[in-house]
Amino acid sequence: MGLYSYKQSQELSKNDPDFDALIMAAIRKADTMNLMILQHAFPMLVMEFKERYNAPGGILDIDK
Repeated sequence: MGLYSYKQSQELSKNDPDFDALIMAAIRKADTMNLMILQHAFPMLVMEFKERYNAPGGILDIDK
């Protein structure tokens, strides 16, 4: 992990983001191997992220 990553996690936590938002941010930043790991751990979030990524403005029919 390293000290830099730990300090970044402290900064991210200050804004009290939703857990799903943190996972989606990790999906956005993930390389191929880490995306596979996230896909295994959070399949529904990865699927939703992909759907929103490809939807105009990230808006899905369920949001309307």
